[in-house]
Amino acid sequence: MTQNADPAAPVARKFIEAIALKRLIVAQYNGAEMHLAPHQLFSRHGDLYVSAFNPHKNWRSLEERRLGHFKLDGLSNVVVTEEAFEPLPTYDSSLPRESDEQLFEVSAA
Repeated sequence: MTQNADPAAPVARKFIEAIALKRLIVAQYNGAEMHLAPHQLFSRHGDLYVSAFNPHKNWRSLEERRLGHFKLDGLSNVVVTEEAFEPLPTYDSSLPRESDEQLFEVSAA
């Protein structure tokens, strides 16, 4: 008997690895290359999302830096890099919506 594999599973595993090891991810998102420091993986209505900081974005100030939320289905060519990151000092593990379900998050230590 064959089982239908979840197509998001390999991508989710890469994000879990990157979160656990605090490594940057490089991926394609809407046709653009993104560098992401993933802080948490969560589900919303059965879809997987990642909250991640883009360290290569031109932020106006250090205080403006924040996490963006990306649907895993919208990310392609996902690669875990060797480049380490430090979690944002303002990271508090709260989810974007009350109904979201946390799956994995970066440790502060």
